[in-house]
Amino acid sequence: MEQTYQSLQLTEADGVMTVVLLGPGKGNAMGPEFWEELPRAMDEINQMPTVRCILFRGSGDHFSYGLDVARMLPRIASMATGNPMADERRKLMGQIRFMQSGFVKMHESPKPVIAAVHGWCIGGGLNMIAAADIRLCSRDARFSLREAKLAITPDIGGLQFLPHLIGQGFTREMAFTGGDYDAAFAERTGLVNHVYNTPEALFDAAQALARQIADNPAPAVQGAKEVLNYGIGKDLEDGMQYVAVWNSSQMQSADFSEAMQATLDRRKAEFNKKVNRGY
Repeated sequence: MEQTYQSLQLTEADGVMTVVLLGPGKGNAMGPEFWEELPRAMDEINQMPTVRCILFRGSGDHFSYGLDVARMLPRIASMATGNPMADERRKLMGQIRFMQSGFVKMHESPKPVIAAVHGWCIGGGLNMIAAADIRLCSRDARFSLREAKLAITPDIGGLQFLPHLIGQGFTREMAFTGGDYDAAFAERTGLVNHVYNTPEALFDAAQALARQIADNPAPAVQGAKEVLNYGIGKDLEDGMQYVAVWNSSQMQSADFSEAMQATLDRRKAEFNKKVNRGY
């Protein structure tokens, strides 16, 4: 790793980059360090050709308590109190857009992103996992889009990502009530793919899933994510045309030739493990 981080711990093994939230706020609350470091970390990871899957998880007993209000307030107070003038409003909008950037980079990363959630996943934490490709949780997980209780609108991606995952109705319920929802709700609504009995079982399963993804040829997996992301909000014909164009180049790759030959030889394919598509 070229950079060091205070709020994140990055560990790469066999094509899987595990990113652990560290806080430093209680419950891995998201303070100034997190908002500044996540975009940089995503840029660094995206440029690492050996990384083929990214796994996010929390440290300690929780995924994240969300925004560290006490530590972020000094940064935004002058922009958000009283009757701010136009220049202060522009600064506040710029701050919000910067905070959004880390989650957008997760969503747009060519590498699949898994979020493994245990304990509380509140506010910014829920916005964050909504930007991931796959979400898993343990049975003790609790989810809350709690911004309404702070008199603000969720503004860092949750209202954009969640409707595609759980539908408008459940997104609106969570956003309007600011209530707490358990793992059973998350599984029933499709917020998470699978629920595991303990955090330990969750982390083992998340690593196994990441490993399974990383074992596949990276261009094929990254192509699937590219096509899926492109298809959001598009009609069927537009998506069909895009994937046809995409695969017309994909099927000329060395990995595709190796897969076909390995099938004929009845052996396991040996794919290129280092792929950098210039992201």
